Amino acid sequence: MIEIQSVINKYPKKGPIIQYGTAGFRTIAENLDHIAFRMGLLAALRSKGKGSAAIGLMITASHNPEADNGVKMIDPHGEMLEQKWESIATELANADDNLVQEELNRIVSELGIDISKPAHVFIGRDTRPSSLHLSKAAMDGVEVLSGFVKDHGIVTTPMLHYFVYSYNIGPSNEISYRENYLSRFTAAFKALRKESNKNVNYEATLDFDGANGVGAIAMQEFLSRLGNSLIVNIYNSDTSTKGKLNFKCGADFVKTNQKPPEGVVIVPNRRIVSVDGDADRVIYSYVDENGIFHLLDGDNIATLVAGYLMDLVRDSGLDLKLGLVQTAYANGNSTRYISEKLRVPVACACTGVKHLHHKALEYDIGVYFEANGHGTVLFSNNARNLITQAAADERLPDSKRQMVIRLKQLTELINSTVGDAISDMFLVETVLYFRGWSAQDWFSVYSNLPNRLSKVTIKDRNTIKTTDADRKCTSPEGLQEAIDKIVKEYPSGRSFVRPSGTEDIVRIYAEAESQEAADELATRVSRLVYDIAGGIGSFP
Repeated sequence: MIEIQSVINKYPKKGPIIQYGTAGFRTIAENLDHIAFRMGLLAALRSKGKGSAAIGLMITASHNPEADNGVKMIDPHGEMLEQKWESIATELANADDNLVQEELNRIVSELGIDISKPAHVFIGRDTRPSSLHLSKAAMDGVEVLSGFVKDHGIVTTPMLHYFVYSYNIGPSNEISYRENYLSRFTAAFKALRKESNKNVNYEATLDFDGANGVGAIAMQEFLSRLGNSLIVNIYNSDTSTKGKLNFKCGADFVKTNQKPPEGVVIVPNRRIVSVDGDADRVIYSYVDENGIFHLLDGDNIATLVAGYLMDLVRDSGLDLKLGLVQTAYANGNSTRYISEKLRVPVACACTGVKHLHHKALEYDIGVYFEANGHGTVLFSNNARNLITQAAADERLPDSKRQMVIRLKQLTELINSTVGDAISDMFLVETVLYFRGWSAQDWFSVYSNLPNRLSKVTIKDRNTIKTTDADRKCTSPEGLQEAIDKIVKEYPSGRSFVRPSGTEDIVRIYAEAESQEAADELATRVSRLVYDIAGGIGSFP
């Protein structure tokens, strides 16, 4: 192992113990220098151990406030880091400075990594002021182990996932990764727009809330390629002069507060598309002519997409198994509509994209979306092969072949490596266009039960333990029984709690027949969590 202690001393450990959670490491930016450097080291080792495949490191805290930041690793096929390596990352991140060398030697020895192999690491960052410095720390970590760094600069998280995947599946060509990403999704979207829609309710104009982050930059790049196929008004696009990242705007703000983002000029009934700080979540909304706000979240997107795909699969005649994966956060009415009306099989997985992604792989076509707007569609190799073969079969009746061709175009439109806010937006716009639906038409498909998402800060998030895909709390003792007792008081009531994957907070979800009841239920459960699980700070 190369002697690296002098470089380790450049990034001394600071801050409390931190865990690699659902979205990597995430905390206040000033405590992340040593984490970024050590993840550069680990990414280099991961690459060496994977036959020199490219590994990604994204510097972002997604929907968190601008003062926070984070680091997450991307595996060779653009997927989330293998679960086994999450604990390895946690151990390395929290090792004392004088033990980092020893920890690296242990990883190399136990996993049989050939340290002489080349390493390739792709690094990207969001627009936070701290991201440039942290990306340089990560690069130092890669380079001290003689790894090769490709700095992709400011990119969305889905873009970096796509770049890693593209590098590893085949030799690079003259087209840059960025250009390949932009041209692929634009071409697929424009090809699907050639289909005629069924009525005139759909309008091709929408307002895009960029959360004052990198999503606005990416959307601007897409605009120059879209022509007249989609008219997009971009708001909340400048972090330096118009607003802070994710502050009173963006997907998480709209979903959590259930009101339109600030900074967007409201036009009655016009679709508002809100993404988060690194553009891997998307939420739709609109304000009607009476000034009433309407939310179309991940559940609505999942319902729209699953219904459309079910129609295509049925009309194509292909023998493909389609399924939808949700989390406990999925609205009860959405689950009932999907299973009873659309007759699409529904499975529930633990919260976190890695869990949904894994479950979705069980289907030929697996749709997964969290209520927060993070999701995508996966096509198995079997599905891709059947679709490709059928599209080339000239003996297939024209009506069926058109459906097959549309399915093939959708495989090009969807970024299956990870949830991608802009790719998902193109998918939603494709379905709305084909259906000929306005936002109001979409909203009227089914009515979500009123709900409320809140959170409570506690001393240690590990106090909360759950089972049954996060729907039941097993620790601390007595909390679930107390929740069940309160829920029984509310018609159509449901509530559950789960610990954050990155912070010492507990998230509380509640739904009931009225918004007032849902708010009251969320508050009462929040107070239970505070009292029983060691709450700190303000009492809910």
